[in-house]
Amino acid sequence: MARKFFGTDGIRGRTNEGAMTAAMAMKVGQAAGTHFLRGGHRHRVVIGKDTRLSGYMMESALVAGFTSVGMDVIMTGPLPTPAIALLTREMRADLGVMISASHNPYEDNGIKLFGPDGFKLSDDAESSIERLLEQEPLLVEASRIGRARRIDDARGRYIHAVKQSVSSDVRFDDLKVVVDCAHGAAYQVAPAAIWELGADVVSMGVEPDGTNINRDVGSTALDAICARVVEEGADIGIALDGDADRLIVIDEKGKPVDGDQIMALIATRLKARDALTGGGVVATVMSNLGLERYLQGEGLSLERTKVGDRYVLERMKQGGFNVGGEQSGHMILLDHATTGDGTIAAMRVLASLVRSGKPASELLHVFDPVPQLLKNVRFDGGKPLEAESVRSCIADAEAELAGTGRLVIRPSGTEPVIRVMAEGDDAAQVERVVDRICEAVRDAA
Repeated sequence: MARKFFGTDGIRGRTNEGAMTAAMAMKVGQAAGTHFLRGGHRHRVVIGKDTRLSGYMMESALVAGFTSVGMDVIMTGPLPTPAIALLTREMRADLGVMISASHNPYEDNGIKLFGPDGFKLSDDAESSIERLLEQEPLLVEASRIGRARRIDDARGRYIHAVKQSVSSDVRFDDLKVVVDCAHGAAYQVAPAAIWELGADVVSMGVEPDGTNINRDVGSTALDAICARVVEEGADIGIALDGDADRLIVIDEKGKPVDGDQIMALIATRLKARDALTGGGVVATVMSNLGLERYLQGEGLSLERTKVGDRYVLERMKQGGFNVGGEQSGHMILLDHATTGDGTIAAMRVLASLVRSGKPASELLHVFDPVPQLLKNVRFDGGKPLEAESVRSCIADAEAELAGTGRLVIRPSGTEPVIRVMAEGDDAAQVERVVDRICEAVRDAA
């Protein structure tokens, strides 16, 4: 069944439009709550959010939905997405909900769901909830309506878990770290966790006002932190996104380091300690060919999946891998978390920096990336990828890159955009191929 509401990462859209209205959020609460009502115990859902103005509205609507079908609600306030996954499991909740549109601007919002094990829901579970959304909710009698409460120690619980991901003999005393929280969900916990291990922390993107999340800061707007790292003479920069499930690192020279290099570093160091499982790393089709070649040279594999950290996670669980992620910075370290966690990944990088004694620019340049170019083509409607002119252009490009590169073309799962990516040993050829396809898509759209 084609999914109507769920995309690659939950339900997402512009607030007060389509699926992102208060009325729809209440229905999601009722449907998800009904799906997870199993057994005779008192059912419980944990709800967190980022710092968007619309988070108050969506939270209230979800609380109404869940309590109306008999679920008790625990609200944490602003916390990273991985913190909600952690608390869902630790508090023996039946369901976890994160209200966030991740790296999108404040006008958007989203609903991400976690099962009682702390993992994101499967396609089957989301399809089941979608079917319930089309039905009348099963409201409980007055005496069984759920209760709602806020907890005050959620931040402390998550900070403790983050610090536990680093060996007890590691301290960050000699590091100066710029931490950019994108005015988002980690604005309190990420700087605190890194500071508590001894680092000299320079915080930025930690003054949310409801409308500035991801605006000119964070992992998708790196100019500010790159300049700040150099200005402060810092050893490294840590850039998170709005819900802190992704990480981009900045070396001491102000140069960004993407998720591919971070995965290569973590995998290599785990392999050296005989702690890497699965025989390699899981990443998406967007990861650089240079990563694949590097891992092969180390006797490791690169397993590729569809774009979306949920698909990376599914393959990791199937194959017993403990390291996976996306070039965009989603790092899934299953020894420590059930979903992408930018702060925990940052801890692993900082620990490696301390142990190696090398500057970040040397430590984090693990392999030479193959020239890669990604461009986005926005369209107003229709299905431009089905046009014969576009298909023909793509076929020609694939033939041209055969043996020397790769081509990945896909529609975004969260916005009306076609993403065109090519990579290969010849940078000029890669640029020509991408530009031709983008032009064909624009013409067809």
